[in-house]
Amino acid sequence: MLVITIGGSPSSRSRTGLLLDQARGWLTQRGVEVVHFDIHQFDPAELLLARFDSPAIRHFGEQVSRADGLIIGTPVYKASFAGALKVLLDLLPERALAHKVVLPIATGGTQSHMLAVDYALKPVLAALKAQETLHGVFATDHLIQYGEPAQFDESLLERLDDALEHFIAALARRPAPIDPRVLNDRLIHARWSI
Repeated sequence: MLVITIGGSPSSRSRTGLLLDQARGWLTQRGVEVVHFDIHQFDPAELLLARFDSPAIRHFGEQVSRADGLIIGTPVYKASFAGALKVLLDLLPERALAHKVVLPIATGGTQSHMLAVDYALKPVLAALKAQETLHGVFATDHLIQYGEPAQFDESLLERLDDALEHFIAALARRPAPIDPRVLNDRLIHARWSI
């Protein structure tokens, strides 16, 4: 099982990143292969100029196509998810998330930003044909404290654990995608049967 985690914060040090680190650790302890991408690892010019032929963008797209599920983390700015994350998602093919389960994770300054995932991010995931987008995890800044190691409010860790349990269950119950070769064979046989 392969899970891609995507950090949507343009900052290399962020609460969103810390929460994604926690999720990756949880998955790794359970034997799940995890590949991580951070938005700040991409060349901004390649993102803004939509360089689909960029090796980094192509590699990202290939990994997403192989994935069984994705965990997408984003800070919430001005009632929406990070614009840099939107630019990256725009570089994926239209059906890039077909047959995939997605768990959104968001952080923000106040509870008033909590619905940004539902109103802003989930429609983008639906446009990419995500098979299932789970109820996400939203954390206000005061629930995550920087440090070595980072400190998380116990209630946040409980919500994250619960969301990850649902994520794993959703991955296990999803139907396997149909091999395009099988569809082509059925179409050919159907034509000969007429």
